Amino acid sequence: MRQGFIPGARGRVRPLTLLGDPVLREPCGDVTDFGPELSALVEDLFATMYAAQGVGLAANQIGVPLRVFVYDCPDDDDVRHLGHVVNPRLVEADGVVIRGPEGCLSLPGLEAGTERYDHAVVEGGTVTGEPVTVHGTGFFARCLQHEYDHLEGRLYADHLTGRRHRRLMRQVARASWGR
Repeated sequence: MRQGFIPGARGRVRPLTLLGDPVLREPCGDVTDFGPELSALVEDLFATMYAAQGVGLAANQIGVPLRVFVYDCPDDDDVRHLGHVVNPRLVEADGVVIRGPEGCLSLPGLEAGTERYDHAVVEGGTVTGEPVTVHGTGFFARCLQHEYDHLEGRLYADHLTGRRHRRLMRQVARASWGR
């Protein structure tokens, strides 16, 4: 058995913020306090993400309007990427644009073909303020762009147009949580 720290093991599962809550549409504020409250928030984000069976979660998805997200996401080669980023900046999103299925814990049970770049780089920090640079390709690049969008007040639905957007909005209206 592997020894070591398991992200989220000391966290508590918090309720998810769903589409329609204004906190999802506002840009999040920078983290300025790198104390124990931030560490607890990251633990809660991991615990909540795992409980909801997600691959990423932004702080505003649990109602906290701060620039923090966590991830435990494979890339297209099935390499696991695990971590968190505080005050992230999307410094690169390039390569081939690929339309692929994308869902969101704030729109539970729904997904839509969403266009994203297949390469992304995010820079930011850790809970201790150490600089971090995260490179993603394939599905992991999609995850980084998706979580970064949350912190900017955007959802994957905002990338949809035409019939894809209309179809998703009809599904939202029919969803039990969307009423």
